[in-house]
Amino acid sequence: MIPLQQQEDATDAPPPPLQQQEDATQKKNKKKKKKRRRRKIVTPEEISAATYVRHWVFPDSPPDDADILELSTSKPAGRILFELHSHSTCSDGFLSPTALVHRAHARGVKVLALTDHDTMAGITEAIEAAHKLGIKIIPGVEISASVFSKEEAKMDEPVHILAYYGSWGPTKYNELEEMLTCIREGRHFRAKKILSKLTQLKMPLKFEQVSRIAGTGVAPGRVHVARAMVEAGYVENIRQAFSKYLYDGGPAYASGNEPRAEKVIRLICRTGGVAVLAHPWALKNPPAVVKSLKASGLHAIEVYRSDGKLSGLSDIADSYGLIKVGGSDFHGRSGCEEPDLGSVHLPVISIFEFLKLAHPIWCEALKDIVTSGADGERKFPFCNWISDRPCHDCCEIQILGKNLSCVTIGSG
Repeated sequence: MIPLQQQEDATDAPPPPLQQQEDATQKKNKKKKKKRRRRKIVTPEEISAATYVRHWVFPDSPPDDADILELSTSKPAGRILFELHSHSTCSDGFLSPTALVHRAHARGVKVLALTDHDTMAGITEAIEAAHKLGIKIIPGVEISASVFSKEEAKMDEPVHILAYYGSWGPTKYNELEEMLTCIREGRHFRAKKILSKLTQLKMPLKFEQVSRIAGTGVAPGRVHVARAMVEAGYVENIRQAFSKYLYDGGPAYASGNEPRAEKVIRLICRTGGVAVLAHPWALKNPPAVVKSLKASGLHAIEVYRSDGKLSGLSDIADSYGLIKVGGSDFHGRSGCEEPDLGSVHLPVISIFEFLKLAHPIWCEALKDIVTSGADGERKFPFCNWISDRPCHDCCEIQILGKNLSCVTIGSG
């Protein structure tokens, strides 16, 4: 007969391995069921933001409660894709503005910002292509600049500032174009300095070769030099050219005529644009740079990335009251791993905050454009598509209806 104590011990003994596995499986299934039942609670703020964004993108479509609910919950099916950072062959991209718009359309993008380096030359073509496909274009430009860096032995550090304008473009366009022209001219001198350094590194290249790759009327950049290096067999691909020689401060790096970032931001604000700090995670000391640029009028910083990370700058954005945005920085490089158009998911609240900030700035710019053209000078930067485009903003319609009848637009 088994002693009582041994019986109690046997009762308390752990169940056999098979039973343990079954218990674990049941617990997992219960957890999965709980997760399925848990639905994201949609706040009134998110619904309001989704309504605003949807109306801005589709002003002629009646509101749909189901669409707004999906958009506010950030479900993939309900997202309205915004792409706020892209490049074309007008700078260092591989696709023409038209091809870029077609790719964006294929990717489901509804709002595309073309932000070529130091030029807005591709905006008109992009708008014409987008108009046929039902895509909205935000005219933009990525301006090369510099900031004073204590971390880099008190030398200038390169930085890029994105400028976003309303449908009718920037006011004081000539002032903006003057700065962009100066930067583009500096790119030619910069390319020659880079080639000189590459020659010293036993990798000679001709400036004509780089210019050919860049294309007619396009200021050569580092990407064009990198492509020439690939053609010459000095490197295997563009990424290797940058990682070994052309990176910021690298053995073949050279600067151009980049203005101070503070000056660039003030100009963007003066010309009716929204100023955004591009890829701040690449800076040596992001907090110090953000603090300095905020004082000059910076509106937002890129925080969201294609890998889902917030780049560690979300708290900095909150600290300085900056809006959080992001984009793929798409160039269309074949055989090169890079985020595709529309791959950066922006929360609807962030899109709403961006548009809410931009709305009065862009409307004021339009008002300035139409009321400052009485001297006969062409004030509309993209005047050749002004006659047949639909207005996407009630503010635009009101301003145009009130002012355009008394404004003379010259031939330019």
